[in-house]
Amino acid sequence: MTSLINDFVEKVEFNSYEDFYENFKLKYDDDYNFGFDVVDKYAEIDPEKLALIWENDEGEKHTFTFDQMKKLSNKAANLFKKMGIKKGDKVMLTVKNRYEFWIIMVALHKIGAIAIPATHMLKYHDIIFRLKQADVKMVITVEEDNLIPDYEKSASELDYELKKLIIERDLDGWVNFNKAIEEESDEFERPTGEDKPMAEDEFLIYFTSGTSGPPKMVSHKQTYSLGHIQTAKYWHKVVEDGIHHTTSDTGWGKAVWGNFYGQWIVGAAPYIYDYDRFDGIKLLEKIIENKVDTFCAPPTIYRFLIKGNIDGYDFSNLKHATTAGEPLPPEVSNKFYEASGLRIHEAFGQTETTLSIGTFQWLEPKLSSIGKPSPLFKVKLLDENDQEVDIGEEGEICVDLRDGPIPGLFKEYYKDPEKQASSCHDGFYHCGDTAWKDEDGYIHFIGRKDDIIKSSGYRIGPYEVESAVLSHEAVCSCAITAYPDEIRGQVVKATIVLQPDYEPSDEIKRDIQNHVKHTTAPYKYPRIVEFVDEIPETISGKIRRVEIRENDQQKQ
Repeated sequence: MTSLINDFVEKVEFNSYEDFYENFKLKYDDDYNFGFDVVDKYAEIDPEKLALIWENDEGEKHTFTFDQMKKLSNKAANLFKKMGIKKGDKVMLTVKNRYEFWIIMVALHKIGAIAIPATHMLKYHDIIFRLKQADVKMVITVEEDNLIPDYEKSASELDYELKKLIIERDLDGWVNFNKAIEEESDEFERPTGEDKPMAEDEFLIYFTSGTSGPPKMVSHKQTYSLGHIQTAKYWHKVVEDGIHHTTSDTGWGKAVWGNFYGQWIVGAAPYIYDYDRFDGIKLLEKIIENKVDTFCAPPTIYRFLIKGNIDGYDFSNLKHATTAGEPLPPEVSNKFYEASGLRIHEAFGQTETTLSIGTFQWLEPKLSSIGKPSPLFKVKLLDENDQEVDIGEEGEICVDLRDGPIPGLFKEYYKDPEKQASSCHDGFYHCGDTAWKDEDGYIHFIGRKDDIIKSSGYRIGPYEVESAVLSHEAVCSCAITAYPDEIRGQVVKATIVLQPDYEPSDEIKRDIQNHVKHTTAPYKYPRIVEFVDEIPETISGKIRRVEIRENDQQKQ
């Protein structure tokens, strides 16, 4: 058994959450590089160590050792250098869940180029916006009906030649990545001098999901990868030489949270299921078949699982379950526990952070709680005057910056000093999300500051009401927003998509309203209910409440 965690953590084992919070400390050299110091180090000390299990719906399956990852990433790095990619250049990836993602990312890290993972669901306006905003020099993609023509159209609008690679396909004007790397050497020397990637260098950019405006570019340093040790070891609870699965497309930050950095440093291998169309039961069968030890997925996936009737499945190999991304409805947590015997451990983080609040392994999960602060992020709940609020009071989730740089916290909003200044000031990073803390120190998420509903003196977070609405048997999905009201200021509005067997009616509306009154505080029930065919979402699947509010204003 080999794990590199001791190379980067001063103390590994802890007796309690309090011990963990006080004594967890990272260590690293000024020239730390994930590609060389993790991937190549494993290839040196344990070359046959399992790094990745990958399969798709066509019956294709591959496993990769760290020795293979080292050699393949070296080949890719040599190819990129031959094509002119150098330290600091931006490279955009839309490769779905192809195994090449891991090879490409490691190669870019070794060069010191900046990776920009993105979803394959981008449209033309998304693509051209990202290429221009980030000054992207190269794109790597898969064969998708919309992507190729949209990339080509975008490339023709740029004032420079965009380098284009495609996975496993011959296409005029594009380089076949898989064929091209076959011709390259599997040796790649660590860069020196000005070309040498350093720990504080930018190496990764994610575009935010744009729930309230144009996407922002969130840039991370090499040390971001180390910030995920706590994610994998103490929240996901991955085990040395175990198998972990996080359900996520590689275009989302969740993919590197759950299937890359922390898991490899700790010594676990991610299992990747590259499906064409999501099927909850099929995913569960794949997890069982591949002996996955630890599992993480957004609440939406857990909802799909429990609706697929998971009773009777063998969960004996699964030891730990986690979720993040949005609050977990209590009924989903309870039904999953009944079927699996596992309590789901919630957490909170953003594109800008690694795990900042979590139900870490020593903590008993509390329904509706995202857990307690991470030792990397000294989280405070602050009022509008930057004063810490009392127990039970609502405050903004903020990170104390006064002790210096935090591995795992973003470097900056790239090319957006105004956004940077509004978010990082007076010694704190302001997350823009609100929460409250109970007497046991557990933090309970309320919602985005802009999404809070102020009705007749009450402040109502959308997620609790959404959970109550979703627990009604007729509801497929819903969004809770504020609706202007002359008397109350605002009232709660529910925008609802019904299950296929139900039709909109006044009777269904009243039944949902009464259900919410009995499920949560009666004043939180939706006074306005609108039935729709679909709810507006960002390309990352987050509800665009701002669009619902804007549409309501236009109708008035």
